[in-house]
Amino acid sequence: MLNNDELIRYSRNILLPEIGNEGQLKLKRSSVLVIGAGGLGCSVLNYLTAAGIGTIGVVDFDSVDPSNLQRQILFTVDDVGKPKVNCAIDKLSKLNPFVKFVAYYEQITNKNAIGIITNYDVVIDGTDNFVTRYLVNDACVLLGKPLVYGSVYKFEGQISVFNYSANGTERGPNYRCLFPAPPTPEKTHTCSETGVLGILPGLIGLFQANEAIKICVGIGNVLSGQLTIINSLTMQFYSINYEKTASISSPSNINEYEKFDYGLFCDGSTARNTKEITSDQLFQLIQNNRKGIQILDVRAFNEEPSLDVLKELQIPFSELIDNADKISSERTVVVICKIGIRSGIAIQMLQQNFGLTNLVNLKGGLTEWVKSYNL
Repeated sequence: MLNNDELIRYSRNILLPEIGNEGQLKLKRSSVLVIGAGGLGCSVLNYLTAAGIGTIGVVDFDSVDPSNLQRQILFTVDDVGKPKVNCAIDKLSKLNPFVKFVAYYEQITNKNAIGIITNYDVVIDGTDNFVTRYLVNDACVLLGKPLVYGSVYKFEGQISVFNYSANGTERGPNYRCLFPAPPTPEKTHTCSETGVLGILPGLIGLFQANEAIKICVGIGNVLSGQLTIINSLTMQFYSINYEKTASISSPSNINEYEKFDYGLFCDGSTARNTKEITSDQLFQLIQNNRKGIQILDVRAFNEEPSLDVLKELQIPFSELIDNADKISSERTVVVICKIGIRSGIAIQMLQQNFGLTNLVNLKGGLTEWVKSYNL
């Protein structure tokens, strides 16, 4: 139940028919994990606290820097040098004493994410790097948790909701459906490298908080399968719809998840540092020296297309380490995937862990192969 002080505090929420007393109770009973107490996280935390979310977890391992104060609104000059998570919770506790806060002064990794995320109803991604985005997404998929995504770049921001299920229905698309492969390092930039308009993280964080509240109460249209993009210079809003697709390289269970090398997966340079073979060259090898090559498919078992001519050895990317003994050390091993990114990363991983020097990557993957050889 809501006490008298809470009824007064949340009266403007309760007056809304879509929320009412029951909706406010749902917020009180909800738990939300906010990963990252930076520009996005500060905005999200401020409004979720004010809205009356019952339990809020905050994950961050960084300390306040003077350059943060341009956009991270929970901090002041007195906080410089102090842990963000502690400073944030100290201020938020004064904003709303009815909220329970849980501090995680640590970096979230695939070794601790499952243990942390399992305790929350909704997860909010306020991070700024692809390694964390992929590993948080994969943990939410394995645990069946909705993930509210936000990102900012210069004057533009993005919002979406991943892995969302309405009333027990099948879960919607996740981060990998929208971004199946990470960008190469030269295309990856943070706020410290490119700059960002100070109000933009606040704006995107507001929308993330809005999505979390809708999920907790069960109202409105959640941004599942829809990426909303906002340009703060032109104040234009536009959306991209995307669909759920078969998982391409994500771990299928917790054991695989904790072994998965996210740093290597997100290092796009690995695919460029491998030997490559074109579809035409592979076709000639199949015609002239089939016994001299082994074809290794690192896609998931349910991925299409299924091509008889290229069927030989299939080991999903996430299972390579445990099944490396099946890979020939004598023949030339042609590694294939959909577009040539996973296969390139797989080669680098196998080279680093097992010293294999006989691996070549199918350039452009099966996407290029089917253009010429739809066999």
